[in-house]
Amino acid sequence: MTSAIDPPRTPTWTTPPPADRVELVEDLHGHPVADPYRWLEDPDDPRTQAFVATQAAAAERYLADLPDRAHFLASVTALLTAPRAGTPLERGGRWFRTANPGGADQDRLVVTERPDDPPEAGRVLIDPVDWSADGTAALTGTAVSPSGRLVAWARSDAGSDWRTIGVRRVPAPGDRAPVEDLDDRLIWTKWVDPTWLPDESALLYWRYPAPAGSGGNGVGPDDTADVGSSALTDEQGAGVLAVHRLGRDQTDDQDLWIPPDRDWMVDPFVDPAGRWLLLTASPGTDSRTTVQAHRLPVPDDGLLTDPVPVVTDLTDAHTVVAVDGDTLVLRTEAGAERGRLVAVDLTAPGAPWAELVAEHPTDVLVSADPARDAFVLVWSTDAAHRVELVDRAGRHLAHLTVPVDGPVSVTTVQARPAGVQVFVGVTSFTADISSWEFDLDSVSRPPRRVPVAAGGPAGAGRGTTLPSTVATRTSATSADGTAVPLTVLSSAGADDGPRPTLLYGYGGFDVPVLPSFSVLFAAWVAAGGVLAVANLRGGGEFGAAWHRAGMLHAKQRVFDDFIACAEHLVTTGVTDAGRLALHGRSNGGLLVGAVMTQRPELCAAALPTVGVLDMLRFHRFTIGWAWTTEYGDPDDATDLPVLLAYSPLHRLRPGTDYPATLVSTGDHDDRVVPAHSYKFAAELQHCATGPAPVVLRVDTRAGHGVGKPVHARAVEYADQLAFAGTHTGLRPPVRPGPGVAG
Repeated sequence: MTSAIDPPRTPTWTTPPPADRVELVEDLHGHPVADPYRWLEDPDDPRTQAFVATQAAAAERYLADLPDRAHFLASVTALLTAPRAGTPLERGGRWFRTANPGGADQDRLVVTERPDDPPEAGRVLIDPVDWSADGTAALTGTAVSPSGRLVAWARSDAGSDWRTIGVRRVPAPGDRAPVEDLDDRLIWTKWVDPTWLPDESALLYWRYPAPAGSGGNGVGPDDTADVGSSALTDEQGAGVLAVHRLGRDQTDDQDLWIPPDRDWMVDPFVDPAGRWLLLTASPGTDSRTTVQAHRLPVPDDGLLTDPVPVVTDLTDAHTVVAVDGDTLVLRTEAGAERGRLVAVDLTAPGAPWAELVAEHPTDVLVSADPARDAFVLVWSTDAAHRVELVDRAGRHLAHLTVPVDGPVSVTTVQARPAGVQVFVGVTSFTADISSWEFDLDSVSRPPRRVPVAAGGPAGAGRGTTLPSTVATRTSATSADGTAVPLTVLSSAGADDGPRPTLLYGYGGFDVPVLPSFSVLFAAWVAAGGVLAVANLRGGGEFGAAWHRAGMLHAKQRVFDDFIACAEHLVTTGVTDAGRLALHGRSNGGLLVGAVMTQRPELCAAALPTVGVLDMLRFHRFTIGWAWTTEYGDPDDATDLPVLLAYSPLHRLRPGTDYPATLVSTGDHDDRVVPAHSYKFAAELQHCATGPAPVVLRVDTRAGHGVGKPVHARAVEYADQLAFAGTHTGLRPPVRPGPGVAG
């Protein structure tokens, strides 16, 4: 059943009273820059709190009255509350995976005796429902010890990136005694998941000094007090890699690696055989890395010394794959912008590296995982994944193909050097994550799908929600003549265009946009809308050069690419400007903000979500300084004019007819602080003319998106879909489309 296309049906929008504008003009490297809403950067300012409350009340009234909001809420709720489970991880002969029986606000961690046991047949080890009454405490990281007897967990509260780490003992098979935590608690941690040392006596983690005004208190199951506002906004200092020995107080933990400068971070890799510790380091969010090795065990007296220098120049990206004796296997872009696999002798790291897998002429080597006498390689071909098995010398053994229709992306590979089983998690635009088991003793046999829930077909869950969807791969021509690929999806049998269309993009930080199931996208297509997903420069789809072509002073190319995709959709008749909505999150929120301010006539609706919208002050808050490797430094006289030219906040002009805009953020977002959205919405409401609404939607006890409970995600998606549908003329069918209940 197809949907009808109606003229936009807009409920009454009443713009809140204008926010106070202050006379604040700064001279930045010779550029006078006004900042009339600087006060909105302080969440404790009573004016900020009043502004947010007023905006929230207006948004709630408007969004609740949107046509078809109830339809979209039912659709996304049905999708979000179906059973689901992650890809199994084997430790100590038992199988660990995250799972949700359906309807729970947060996923739990379970252990089963066999990989083909459905999650409900196993033992629940960690259930975040026990942590908070409102569902906003989330399990955001786990690390199972080598023997499978312990699991380190990470908890986040109210969407904050701050985490508390604890350690739980895993009951033996048949032991029905309650699961118990050890006394260990690690607070003020971020980013790096806990990493076990081989003997399980200690773990490595990344920690920061307690933020000013915190009193040193953390957030955890025994202390559910909220973090202070300064911990959510203040510019963050340098962190360190520390070692925590079980049974000791965190105050006794020792620093192992101190960064050479504040913006450096490190990713540790521990050799399971207990011989080597590898540290891959980079400044900020730079994809390029250095690599150094240290002999284990970790010294008892503090800092690591006498590193074995593997890579000292910050010129290329490197990822540790495995250690075999004194041989390190690296995925490297040195001499291969699309990646290759090499072996490095750690006893002579300056010697020429031995190439195991050469750079492919067109495909990108995404990852490599060791499995028994082999490596599981994931390749990216035109922004979709394929999986190959090669022996330890790099010779082809087999293609590992999952029976999922259409292009897919690999979410997880779980394999062990001594094991015969390989588990691959995949997703696509039309199928949610499913896990598949391959047997290395018989790789020619089709893989077995791992069950998500008991009863029904193996693996039943959210996986096949859009079986009647047509996906078309096409490309647009950007301003400089570059071909920009995009995928266009619509329901089979839908009327020809122009149709209401949602265009999504990201374009930054070497992050690829791949075939991936999204509840928001699925509900839009099921309602009769067209979805277009763009592969913009700045992303990681096509190798290092594609990323470099859209970063730093070349960032405008990303916006040009997105504009070209929008224009392509119009010129090919898929949609028109009155039926087009733009959507992006985080760096994608910057993308939407930049394009809607440069080309306001291009679309009918814009949805910048948790966006980086003030390009002159992003580095002043929390971890924002880490992004200067991608965007440039506003304090640099050569970078500032480039940033000023496209900064969405500073591109707004009074008297302009901007598209209907829904600006979304969370009050606990300590990655892209909500002041970006507050200031942009206030300035946009000041500048915009015409009837199009400018709505600021603020989630409470929510952050950048990590750990957001199901019920809150459902409301967010319903609001965004109803807003985009209202302003592009999308009218869903009376009954939801295939696989979407409502």
